[in-house]
Amino acid sequence: MTKRVAIFLSGGGSNMRALAQSMVGDHPARPCVIVSNQPDAGGIAWAKEQGLSTLVVDHKPFKGDRAAFEAEIQTHLEAHAPDIICLAGFMRVLTPAFVRPWAGRMLNIHPSLLPKYPGLHTHARALEAGDIQHGCTVHEVTEVLDDGPILGQAKLQIGGTATSDALAARVLKLEHQLYPQVLRRFAAGDRTPVMIQDTQD
Repeated sequence: MTKRVAIFLSGGGSNMRALAQSMVGDHPARPCVIVSNQPDAGGIAWAKEQGLSTLVVDHKPFKGDRAAFEAEIQTHLEAHAPDIICLAGFMRVLTPAFVRPWAGRMLNIHPSLLPKYPGLHTHARALEAGDIQHGCTVHEVTEVLDDGPILGQAKLQIGGTATSDALAARVLKLEHQLYPQVLRRFAAGDRTPVMIQDTQD
């Protein structure tokens, strides 16, 4: 049976686009709704242009009450009956109460080689540490931030990359390769990690 995927984003949604565009043909999943906390998110505009269902719940009116914000999302999400949630640049930390019912069915992509550098500013932190390798990770979402079983990693050699912005751009290209591969495997019931090694400096 084809899996229904909800994709959460906050900005331009480049990872959402990579996921949505991959779910064609014999892919075991299809996007059922694109969710954002930002009404003016570029990813929402793109999704509407593609004829995809969208759901926007602006977090600002819920300031200080994450539970109410998440309850509003969950209420509207139920109408789309997703089987899997993919977090793709959703810049809100979800509470354990929201995550718990989705245990084993929620994925996230993070721009570091977890368990290194959970949280923000991952590229700058990798450069400051003098790391030789960097990359991105897709993992199952648990109640602990940027934790959970690793479902895939894409690695690159930092080489002559001089700035965090330049490194971020290189990692983003790997994200667009890794996340669709992981989702395809995951939607088919296979949790074997996907590993990608980029050899370009």
